[in-house]
Amino acid sequence: MAFAGHQMDHAPRVGENGYDGSEKGTVEYADGLELSATQTSARRKREAPPLIRNLSREERHRLERALVRKIDFRLLPMIIVMYILNYLDRNNIASARLAGLETDLNLTSTQYQTSVSILFVGYLLMQVPSNLFLNKIGKPALYLPTVMIVWGVISASTAGAKSFGGLIAIRFMLGFVEAAYFPGCLFFLSSWYTRKELGLRTALLYSGSLLSGAFSGLIAAGVVSGLSGVRGLGAWQWLFILEGVITIGVALLAFFILPDFPRTTTWLSEQERELAVWRLDEDIGEDDWVNSKAQTFGHGFLLAVKDAKMWVLMVMLFCIVASGGVTNFFPTVVATLGFGNIDSLLLTAPPYILAVITALANAWHADRTGERFFHVVIPLCVAVIAFIIGAATTSTGPRYLSMMLMVPGVYTGYVVVLAWISNTMPRPPAKRAAALAAINAVSNSSSIYVSYMYPETAGPRYIVAFAVNCVTAFIAILAAIILRFMLVRLNKKLDNGQYVEGAINGDHSAEHDGVPGQAAKKGFRFLY
Repeated sequence: MAFAGHQMDHAPRVGENGYDGSEKGTVEYADGLELSATQTSARRKREAPPLIRNLSREERHRLERALVRKIDFRLLPMIIVMYILNYLDRNNIASARLAGLETDLNLTSTQYQTSVSILFVGYLLMQVPSNLFLNKIGKPALYLPTVMIVWGVISASTAGAKSFGGLIAIRFMLGFVEAAYFPGCLFFLSSWYTRKELGLRTALLYSGSLLSGAFSGLIAAGVVSGLSGVRGLGAWQWLFILEGVITIGVALLAFFILPDFPRTTTWLSEQERELAVWRLDEDIGEDDWVNSKAQTFGHGFLLAVKDAKMWVLMVMLFCIVASGGVTNFFPTVVATLGFGNIDSLLLTAPPYILAVITALANAWHADRTGERFFHVVIPLCVAVIAFIIGAATTSTGPRYLSMMLMVPGVYTGYVVVLAWISNTMPRPPAKRAAALAAINAVSNSSSIYVSYMYPETAGPRYIVAFAVNCVTAFIAILAAIILRFMLVRLNKKLDNGQYVEGAINGDHSAEHDGVPGQAAKKGFRFLY
């Protein structure tokens, strides 16, 4: 098949038709904004900025490669480290359970599960408002580290919990504050990278969560063996204190490293800044984030809600995250193999390390080919097989094999779906921000009920939980099939010159709508 991504290039796509702006009246765009004929003509005639316009193809290619490397070096290491700590602070309660949390606070199994699930209530509430606010102010270099300091303080304060009620309150606030980071980062990345660059960068970001799953077990093993009882504190208390303090320290460093959006950043030269903005314009055929006055909270959210593709993506990601809920209790699941606490914590690391490798390789190949569907569906099929093995046997070898495949099976395709959201709803940025946050928020709401599917009494096979995981993974596959058919149909309309709501169309005027090839000159196609 010819992948959609192969139809794109980076030749200038705006203003090639040379319209003279003589049309009368107004034009209503897909984002609901009415523009006068003069403004419409200005959009058509937009061309590369002066410092980019006269570069040769070789000079442009060389400058763009250097720019992308510079962005990668400045942006990716810091947001990955921040996300490792975001995930550690959120999920270290699973390791703390094996380090004595449940015993010291006299928690029942149900109370522990509630303390896990309550975080996602706060997480659900804050994501959409936070992303819309970030899009409005346009200052991720200030906003994200500030949020990180707050959640670091809250996480460290978990060590002071004395009862179930105190633990619940802390966990709710932690989820409420942490909610700002991941959807904010997805929007942040989509504001710097083109669609064919975004998949790998999203995978690199999410590798932070997978690495945190590996580090969490290793850190907890060291804390349990070396700090239990030191200064009268339990191992689980030291776990929260150490990880919270590290989070605050990294956040302070992030203030001096993270950039803002391409138009508002100060560490690029004028030519680099113009190229950073223009190449995103070329990729989609329309400008991205311009200034805070152009961003509105309600309008972006309304556009996202009215787009059927968002709802299909929401179902898909919800089911994938539901299948991946096993990671919230992974140390407990691994402990059913019968090894000691420290050995069980160490055994949680290899599945996450394998998941990092498969996720990065899969995302890299998805970006190279421009294909999305099979890069999502094939890993999910592996996950279904892993859950079936886990529920069907009590033998140590096959069960650990299933655990090795569960995490990669779920999250290898998950990172491609995250990029697929931005690929499918690229403009306007307020819509993209709202869609990313809404989809991520709803998908994580599955963790509220998933937390009750892993009581210790259900081990070692966890038949109900793994059966539900199989079903949700299968529904995610069906959603991917539906989305693929939708995008193929929309691309055919673009090929025929028809107007497509939510796409960057070749021409919006009544005179030129429906002319075959007009949209093709823009170069925009949905990736599937």
